[in-house]
Amino acid sequence: MKKLTLFFAFFCVFFLLGSAAQAQQFDLTFGVSGLTGPESTPTVPTIGGGAYMGFGLDFLFYHNLGVGFNASWRASQNLYQGFQPFRPFFYDVDAVYAPPLGKRAQAELSAGIGAESIRFYTPTFQCSFTGCTNFVSSNHFLAQLGAGMRFYVTPRFFIRPEAHLYLVNNNVEFSGSRATRFGVSLGYSFKNQE
Repeated sequence: MKKLTLFFAFFCVFFLLGSAAQAQQFDLTFGVSGLTGPESTPTVPTIGGGAYMGFGLDFLFYHNLGVGFNASWRASQNLYQGFQPFRPFFYDVDAVYAPPLGKRAQAELSAGIGAESIRFYTPTFQCSFTGCTNFVSSNHFLAQLGAGMRFYVTPRFFIRPEAHLYLVNNNVEFSGSRATRFGVSLGYSFKNQE
C-alpha cells in the first residue's frame, strides 16, 4: 500500500506542476475485470479465474502521449492446490498513447513494466519492525501491453472496455508466464481533449 500511495503522490505532484501547459489530460479510473491464463496441469494450477478490482491513473502531457499507473488485485482469496489461500496483485507503470476519436470517444494504448505479487496467506502473523503480516509474498517482474476504448457519457465521465496482457518473468507458481485481464472501468477525465 505504501508503494501505491507513493505512486499516487508522484502523479498528483506531476499533474499540479504541469497544469499551466496546454492540451494536458489527467484521468482516474476504477474498474472490475476477469483474468485468464494457461490451463492448469495436474501439478501446477492456473492463475486465471475470479473477479479483479482495480484502479488506474494517467497523465497525458504531449500530443496524446503520457504516463500511467495501473493496479489490480483479486477481489477474494483463492486456494493454491486446494489448501493454501492466495491472492495475486498486478501493478505497472506505462507509457500511454490516447488519441481522441471525435468528441465522445478516445482510444487508449499502453505498454510498460511492473510486478506480479502473489500473497500466500498463513494462519499465523510474522512481525518485524515495520509491522505484522499474515502472508508471504512471491514477486515477479512483468511486462504489460494494454488497449482500451473510452466512451464519454458526459464531457468528463467515461466508460472504458479494456484488455491487458501480462508477460510474467519466472512465474513458476502457475502453469504459464502469461495472463490476460479483460474488464471495464469507469473514469473521470480532468480535461477531455477535443
